[in-house]
Amino acid sequence: MTVFIRQAVVVSPSSPFHLQVVDIIIENGIFTDINFRLEMPPHARVIDIKGLHISIGWVDIMADFGEPGFEYRETLMSGSMAAAAGGFTDVLISPETKPVISGRSMVAFIKDKASITRLHPVGTVSKDGLGKELAEMYDMAESGAVAFSDGFKPIQHPGVMVKALQYVLPINANIIQIPNDRSIGTEGLMNEGITSTQLGLPGIPALAEELMIARDIELVKYTKSRLHIAGISTQKGMEMIKQAKKEGYQITCSITPYHLHFCDDDLVHYDTNLKVFPPLRTKQDREALIEGVKQGWIDAITSLHRPAHKDEKECEFEYAQFGMAGIQTAFSATFNLIGDINTIVQRFTAARNIFNLPPEEIGIGRQACLTLFNPNENFIFTNKQGYSLSHNNAFLEKPLRGRVLGTIIQNKIYLNQ
Repeated sequence: MTVFIRQAVVVSPSSPFHLQVVDIIIENGIFTDINFRLEMPPHARVIDIKGLHISIGWVDIMADFGEPGFEYRETLMSGSMAAAAGGFTDVLISPETKPVISGRSMVAFIKDKASITRLHPVGTVSKDGLGKELAEMYDMAESGAVAFSDGFKPIQHPGVMVKALQYVLPINANIIQIPNDRSIGTEGLMNEGITSTQLGLPGIPALAEELMIARDIELVKYTKSRLHIAGISTQKGMEMIKQAKKEGYQITCSITPYHLHFCDDDLVHYDTNLKVFPPLRTKQDREALIEGVKQGWIDAITSLHRPAHKDEKECEFEYAQFGMAGIQTAFSATFNLIGDINTIVQRFTAARNIFNLPPEEIGIGRQACLTLFNPNENFIFTNKQGYSLSHNNAFLEKPLRGRVLGTIIQNKIYLNQ
């Protein structure tokens, strides 16, 4: 197959055509020519879209695609379609399936199901995700697991965490933690603060997150290992990570678009789509985190895509499931706030370096792995545009700026309608 991309803005700092408008020819999945004006090859499939921008393919961190065990929320196919529609060519898959991703067979099952997007399994740190004994991380790494995490049930026991950090050193892999000390604010439903008191809802204090971050930073200092802290939500947590990075430790972090957009004040109407974990924090936290993304203190954006069946969200706030299915709107929601396309692309591609995924480049002779988007298009995201089986997305029916147009990967083209 020959593809001819006409007059696209390249957003790729490693390319000599960075921020320039070029024509591109791709043959059988390989870049064969890139220049300011090219003659269209015969019988080529033409991509000619006003306002088209391209970058290397984006990577999402820790998405829950349900299968196996929770197919009523999401399947690997529906999740992949939503990811591609959101501009992601690669997705790290959360281990919280049923059974959990805790061995070779489950890693192989996820990888074998990959089609529209490349799926990268994240294996559990502990056996069966119970937080007690280490899982066979070496075996899972050999089978294709790119990182290890117990997902939304982060490792609580420091002894287990130390062993895990030491175990991944020789295989050069990352531990991913969603920070939360579960012994604090155990029954909490939202951020502990003035708003939770006014609403009469039990709170989850920022301390629960910040204690876990502080502990894990000390364990990284002890082990000299690698740690990725996903979904940070407090200013103090970000500042601790920033300081540890300055001191030279291999610690990275990511944030969700909804923590950039919303704060605990937005829960006054008990919107269950905003019942997320980590919880939405204060306006001051939110503003500090936005600045952290702009300044590079926060390395990456993650959707923490967590779909829920409508029965799990259309209920009393107390009983609603935590999480948001936001993989398809992650780019638009972030670009709405940050605005700088260079910064956005860097945050959406940073996971390639963090998790040692194969590097991608826009250059002749390289395999084409592209995200196509128009940062200047305004639109309203509706259920009809969604590919996820679940619709627990607080950005539904909201005006957004920056539209994903599709992806090109493994000689396949996926274009949004």
